[in-house]
Amino acid sequence: MDELILILPLVIGYILDIVFGDPVGLPHPVVYMGKSISFFEKRLNKGNNITIKGAVISLLLILLSFIFTKFVIELSYLNIYIGTAVSSLLIFFCLAGKTLIHEVKMVFEALEVSLERGREQLSRIVGRDTADLSAEEVKKAALETLAENLSDGVIAPLFWYAIGGIPAMMAYKMINTLDSMIGYKNERYIEYGSVAARIDDIANYIPARITAIFMVLVVGRANLIGFVFRFGKEHASPNSGYPEAALAGILNCKFGGTHNYFGQSVYKPYIGYNERELTYKDMLTATSVNRRVEIVAVLLIILKIYLLG
Repeated sequence: MDELILILPLVIGYILDIVFGDPVGLPHPVVYMGKSISFFEKRLNKGNNITIKGAVISLLLILLSFIFTKFVIELSYLNIYIGTAVSSLLIFFCLAGKTLIHEVKMVFEALEVSLERGREQLSRIVGRDTADLSAEEVKKAALETLAENLSDGVIAPLFWYAIGGIPAMMAYKMINTLDSMIGYKNERYIEYGSVAARIDDIANYIPARITAIFMVLVVGRANLIGFVFRFGKEHASPNSGYPEAALAGILNCKFGGTHNYFGQSVYKPYIGYNERELTYKDMLTATSVNRRVEIVAVLLIILKIYLLG
C-alpha cells in the first residue's frame, strides 16, 4: 500500500504530461516562481554586495520551495484521495516532456512554410537570437534544445523526485527557473545570478550524464558512450554538452558553432564530426528517443520505490 501511494501520483503525473503538456490557463507554480525571482531581482540587483544578495535570495527561494511543497503535501494527505490528486498535479507541473517535443515539431513544420516562420517558432524555445539563422541552423538549434531540455525538463526533475520526493522536485524547478532568469553571464546578471547559475550546474551534474547514457542505451548504441564523454566535456556548459553529444552521435550529425545571445557572440565548441543536412526524419528520431528515455526513467523510479521504498 505504501508503495502504491508513491507510485500512483508519479504515473498519473507522467500520463497527464503526455496527454496535456504545459497546462495553459491553469495557475502554474513556475509562473509564481518567476514572479518571486523578478520581484527580488528588481530590488536587490543594485548597490553593494550584489553577489551576496543574489546568493542569499536564491538559497532562500530554493529552501522555501522545498518547505512549502512539503507542507502542502502533508496537509493534503489528511485525505488520501486529495493527497494523491495534489501530488499527481505537482508532478505534472514539474515535467515538460510533451511541450518541448511539440514545440520542436512545430519548428520543423514552420520551416516547411518559410524560413521566417521557422525562426519565429524557434524563438519561443531558445535564448539565442534567431533573426539571422539559416534553415539548417534553426534545425540544429531546435534539436540541441530538445536534447538539453530532456535533461532539464524531465530527467532532472525525476532524478530529484527519486532522491527527495516532490519537495525536492519542486526545489529543483526553482533552481532551474532561477538559472533561466538570472543565470546569464551578461552585465546585468554576472554578479547577481552567479551563485544561482552555479547551483543549477551542481543540480544538473548527475542528471545530464544519466540522460546522455539513457539516450544511447535506448537506441542500442552503447558504443557511443565514449563519444558522449569525449564531446560532452567540450561544451561551454558543464552539463548541456552531454545530452547534445548523445543526440549528435545518434543522428551522426554536428552541433555547435557561434551564436548570438542578447547581442553578444557566444562560441560553442563543435560536437560531432558529420556536417550534414538535418531532415524532418531526424526530428522524429530525436523525439522518439526523448519519449523512450522518459519511460525508462519512470520505470526505474517505480522499481526503486518497490525495492527501497
